[in-house]
Amino acid sequence: MNYEERVRKAFKDSKIAFTRDELDKIEYADFGLNNIKQEGLNLIIYINNDRYCAKEMVLLAGQTCPEHKHPHRGQNLEIEGKEETFRVRQGQVYLYVTGEPNVKTIIAKLPSGNKEWYTARHEIILNAGEQFTIAPNTLHWFQAGEDGAIISEFSSSSDDSSDIFTNPKVRR
Repeated sequence: MNYEERVRKAFKDSKIAFTRDELDKIEYADFGLNNIKQEGLNLIIYINNDRYCAKEMVLLAGQTCPEHKHPHRGQNLEIEGKEETFRVRQGQVYLYVTGEPNVKTIIAKLPSGNKEWYTARHEIILNAGEQFTIAPNTLHWFQAGEDGAIISEFSSSSDDSSDIFTNPKVRR
């Protein structure tokens, strides 16, 4: 089974009802790193307007969303950055945010070749049914556990072009 088939199967196996159109429009984000199995994200976006955003995300086992933050935006930075709540539907997610490191050794396995671009070390482990809200302009990254993960995201509007990634090679 190829990568896209594995992602589509994960969405279907989640028991969340999706339309054929939603499944046909899965976004496979490799962040320009050409290493999607290790650093990537797979999304179904339900809605994204100037007020709010809702999406489902699939991370395959060990897959990592690169470190980034959602800063103020707009011509004069008058629009507050995105605030997002992650709710894990299936699997386990290791979320790392800025703040005092709270563990000696993190559980996540840093992506090879890009380890220096993962600096947030405050670890939050989210299991199915748990959620966490990330404040605007908070540096964060996350990784699926060994069984992969399904995550619902509820947030203020999403503007990928304003996101700031730690790794300067990331393109969105």
